[in-house]
Amino acid sequence: MFQLKKINMSDRRSFIKKTLLSSTLLLPGGILESCANPVQENSNEKFKPLILSTWNHGMPANDRAWEVLKETGSLIDAVEEGVKVTELDMDNLSVGLQGLPDREGIPTLDASIMKGDGSCGSVAFVRQIKHPISLARKVMDETPHVMLAGEGARQFAIAQGFPLEPEVLSPKADELYQEWKKTSLYKPIINIENHDTIGMIALGADGKLAGSCTTSGLAYKMHGRVGDSPIIGAGLYVDDGVGAATATGLGESIIRICGSFLIVELMRQGRTPQEACEEAVKRLIAKNKGIEDIQAGFIAINKDGEYGAYAVHPGFNFARHHSNGKDLIDSKSKF
Repeated sequence: MFQLKKINMSDRRSFIKKTLLSSTLLLPGGILESCANPVQENSNEKFKPLILSTWNHGMPANDRAWEVLKETGSLIDAVEEGVKVTELDMDNLSVGLQGLPDREGIPTLDASIMKGDGSCGSVAFVRQIKHPISLARKVMDETPHVMLAGEGARQFAIAQGFPLEPEVLSPKADELYQEWKKTSLYKPIINIENHDTIGMIALGADGKLAGSCTTSGLAYKMHGRVGDSPIIGAGLYVDDGVGAATATGLGESIIRICGSFLIVELMRQGRTPQEACEEAVKRLIAKNKGIEDIQAGFIAINKDGEYGAYAVHPGFNFARHHSNGKDLIDSKSKF
């Protein structure tokens, strides 16, 4: 059976450190802040504004989101434009049309977007659309619905002026797909670009919240499979009165516990973001068999600017941007 190579964690941390040592963020007042320590423990620090997103690719996504937030003051614009960077990243095989396809060789995409007032939109099993997050935004802004799927989502995209992209695999995805077809076997492998959704959540200086989530889903999935990312309450949930959460990992495991909604509700009951993420992982482990092969992670922000993150296994990290700088943080995990 063909398998993608697991990431060597010591090599990855070395690469991250070298990368972040050269990265900078222009802060208000003209101060240039460098990021020398990407590995930190979660704390009781509070930040407003604050942007968090999942995985290494969250760093450039956050850069763009922070830039948009400074320019426009719009959180919803920031979380949309931020993850669009990842949707175009040709080196990322888990988000966008360049991502690994389903078992039929077709890339199908899922995305959702949500504001803290309850406004939300999503698309699932959509083809030939470069920016599914922008299509989800159109569902939220232009229709009475929350979710559009499949051919209906594509027809809506055409009506909204979205160009249809050629249905051709990216070179990297095609190479891996051709190798996979030699056995056509499927087994999830943790901490690889197979289910590394980007989820982004943001808190404004005014205490308002927004979030976005976009993915190409599991590699070599059954045609028609939909994961957690476009499901409001599973892959993403935002409530101005409480906080926001988003998820990454094996979508089926996250759907089974309505993971992001669960975290927000736990915060509503008084849990910190960190405590809520840890409880969600505990419940996910209890509801899923074969947990040794399942990776899932959550990030969360409450309305006061506290944050948290937790995963099933080591290897999950998240990007954090705030007024004092930016960094990439290794999440704690259950195992």
